[in-house]
Amino acid sequence: MTPEPTEPLAAAEVWFHRHGLPYFVPDERAAVRAALRPGRTLPLLVGVGAVAVAAGVALAWFSDEISAGPAVLLAIVLLAALWYALTALRARPIVGWALSRTSGSLRLLLPMATRALPLLLLAIAFLFINTEMWQVGGNLTVGSLWLVVLLFATLAVGFLFVRLPEEVDRADDEVDDAFLLRTCAKTPLAEACRDLVEDPDADPASYAEVTGYERWNLILVLVIVQFVQVVLLSLSVFAFLMLFGTLIMTDTVMEGWQTPNPFSPSRALVQVSAFLASFSGLYLTVSTVTDEAYREQFFGSVMRELERAVGVRAVYLALRNR
Repeated sequence: MTPEPTEPLAAAEVWFHRHGLPYFVPDERAAVRAALRPGRTLPLLVGVGAVAVAAGVALAWFSDEISAGPAVLLAIVLLAALWYALTALRARPIVGWALSRTSGSLRLLLPMATRALPLLLLAIAFLFINTEMWQVGGNLTVGSLWLVVLLFATLAVGFLFVRLPEEVDRADDEVDDAFLLRTCAKTPLAEACRDLVEDPDADPASYAEVTGYERWNLILVLVIVQFVQVVLLSLSVFAFLMLFGTLIMTDTVMEGWQTPNPFSPSRALVQVSAFLASFSGLYLTVSTVTDEAYREQFFGSVMRELERAVGVRAVYLALRNR
């Protein structure tokens, strides 16, 4: 006997939440739409902007460092946007699942590092022992360095938002009954999927195309997973440069590279390493999306999760329509 539709539907919605797919649930999408209305977002933007500008101006005034103002302003805006996304925009399940998926794949960090880092480290090592790099990086203020890191991070995230929708579009291509049965196995809709596939009047595969908020849900999952992986690899580059610099940057070398504004060797080492590590993150972001050799290494397991999400969603929508 076929179970009542309300039971598998409710179970599927719980499954969506647990797998970082809250926008697949109609009630969650409605709440997100309400949170994005101008009546709610504009007052928040004005309030956060006023606080950020006041804090930036105050810090720049008291520290005599002009770059500290924009750095603090951007930091406050980003933190406010993150808080609003996690609460009003229901992004907490998305971030939580993506982070847990990444932490569960830490054993793959070494294979990814050995594949992606060797050639990068060769190029970075030559930049690292370049006089001009140390004169630029060593004389950066903390605010300027933070702005540079934010610039590289923004470019990387922007590139991901441009290219990763292509990966999501591949997930809902060529969906058929075999695809649905495979992806819905071991999910709350496994039995309902079999019933729909066997029903000649039902066509669950016609619901496979992912659009709107649900598509953005999948894109956000990919962006967060990829961003965290790149951050971990960038931290590996930072650790290597710190160790490498400690070994080769002697006092004699540092004295020979002094500029009209002498810099602290230890501070310069940290700043140059952070500068090059953030640049490495941008390079790795572009390479892992555009290079076929890296794509399977970075996206293989996540793409299988996306295919399962597409299959479960198609059966869920077909069941709701029935």
